[in-house]
Amino acid sequence: MIILASASPRRKHLMEEITSSFKVVVSEIDESLSFHKYQSVRHIIKDISLRKCEAVAKDYPNDIVISADTVVVIDKQIIGKPKDSNDAYCILRKLSGRKHYVYTAYTIKRGHKVMQNIVKSTVYFHKLSDEFILAYIASGSPMDKAGAYGFQDYHDFPLVKKVVGSVTNVIGFPTDEIKLDLQKFINFD
Repeated sequence: MIILASASPRRKHLMEEITSSFKVVVSEIDESLSFHKYQSVRHIIKDISLRKCEAVAKDYPNDIVISADTVVVIDKQIIGKPKDSNDAYCILRKLSGRKHYVYTAYTIKRGHKVMQNIVKSTVYFHKLSDEFILAYIASGSPMDKAGAYGFQDYHDFPLVKKVVGSVTNVIGFPTDEIKLDLQKFINFD
């Protein structure tokens, strides 16, 4: 059995593109511990992903557990999920008309065997008006997403001008890379 250690409905949807045979088990960890322990983006998100995976894997030692963590980085600053609508506004103003990076670390684990990877995408934003930002915040969509936006909202709110790299990574679950690593993981078992 494959277990997705995530509460994200977007990750669940993207996991369905990889396999229809999986179950979701939500992982509860304190992500702030990784920010205190490490300085680099890569170390922080790898640690969070690993701890999410291990929290679920301890109860499912014979199953394959997959977890992920996604952050947005601009001006060498990590942008997580907004704390409130004011924070969402400040984040979206900062991203407006600029490029930023989206990093997702994912972990695949069964028993003592662990595989980790990090995927990076570059995202270019349109210039956003205050009216646009306020309407987007009023929709509620930015509140549970790293960087206060969802690429998948582009039909109603075209924030993103261009993505260089994996689009599914920008959504929070780089399906092509995960699928390849999952195949390697199973074949090397």
